[in-house]
Amino acid sequence: MRDLLYLSLQYIRHHRVKLLVLTFAITLVASLPIAIQSIVDQTAAQLLQRAENTPLVVGAPGSPLELSLGSLYFRAKTPNTLPYSELATLEATGHGRAIPLYYRFYVQDYPIVGTSPDYLEYRDLKLAQGRPPALLGEAVIGAKVADAMGLGVGDYVISSPESVFDLAGVYPLKMPIVGVLAPSFSPDDEAVFVDIKTTWVIQGLGHGHQNLNSRESIGQILKRDGDNIVANASVHQFNEITADNIDSFHFHGDNSTNPISAIIPVTTDEKSAALLLGYYQEERSDVQMVRSQRVIGNLLDTVFTVRDYIVVGIAMIAVATTIVAILVFYLSLRLRRGERFTLARIGASRLQVHTLMATEVIFVLVLSAILSTLLLALAQRYGIALLQQLLLT
Repeated sequence: MRDLLYLSLQYIRHHRVKLLVLTFAITLVASLPIAIQSIVDQTAAQLLQRAENTPLVVGAPGSPLELSLGSLYFRAKTPNTLPYSELATLEATGHGRAIPLYYRFYVQDYPIVGTSPDYLEYRDLKLAQGRPPALLGEAVIGAKVADAMGLGVGDYVISSPESVFDLAGVYPLKMPIVGVLAPSFSPDDEAVFVDIKTTWVIQGLGHGHQNLNSRESIGQILKRDGDNIVANASVHQFNEITADNIDSFHFHGDNSTNPISAIIPVTTDEKSAALLLGYYQEERSDVQMVRSQRVIGNLLDTVFTVRDYIVVGIAMIAVATTIVAILVFYLSLRLRRGERFTLARIGASRLQVHTLMATEVIFVLVLSAILSTLLLALAQRYGIALLQQLLLT
């Protein structure tokens, strides 16, 4: 038996390239259909669960898919926005509360979500460290943001400019981290949460600057008309909101006209949800309310259709690969006819000869089974995150 094992190992070592190619081919065609099925099923369950928890979303007219993905995952930018006054309009119907969302800006690759304190309660998000944001400019970060960037309470995050060549539209703001969320295994783990007014400061709708009534600022004033002061471009604007300068931050114009990306209505029961949906569908043409579960369901139908075509294609490739593998094994046995003759001449039994010839097939099948199991385990663990990233970007 030891001699057979030695000869088998030497044969495998000598033909390792051919055997490894066969092994990887069989592994892929055996595991990919199951892996794709598993990943899509997991993704569908997770997408539908978040959509079920947020059945209605209000936004500006446009793509319902972009609105749903943006409101649920903060990854799709809605080209049109709503005025902040729409919150009061929704709540005036008496059918529910309104949670605003504004998700235009980022900290590196992580979305900044401007919202109200009600959002953390609505999503049942718990704090692992610190407290919720209470002042303008404070931020709470998700668990993945904290792990990826190595940040915690007491550190800072800085908003990223939308364009490298144009900083006028976005105000890079340094924001203190006052809380870190516990892992929720949802898109909230990858977000930075701030007050809605903080996002307006980032956009440049609000700002803080040095006191123009001081003696040191006389040279920076272009025009004074009563309480209205026009200053030149040399006035220093603050890029961080602190206890010393927070009183200098202000907004020009009416905050009710400032933009938000979407509104999450929080209704008490199905009747209130139905009445609210009827109000927006029948009486409001300038605003859309979408059923996120229906929109995500339509998206998944498309994904399932694509998955079915992929699985059929892989099945056809699997048949072709199997035929090629059988042909390779057959030709290999034909080429080893002289080896079988030599083994028989030196006294090897027919069973020993057949066992030695079968070593090639057994090696490929066993190694393929091990690699297929490993690939399926990796797909179960990491595949869903990869597929969601592809869907949402």
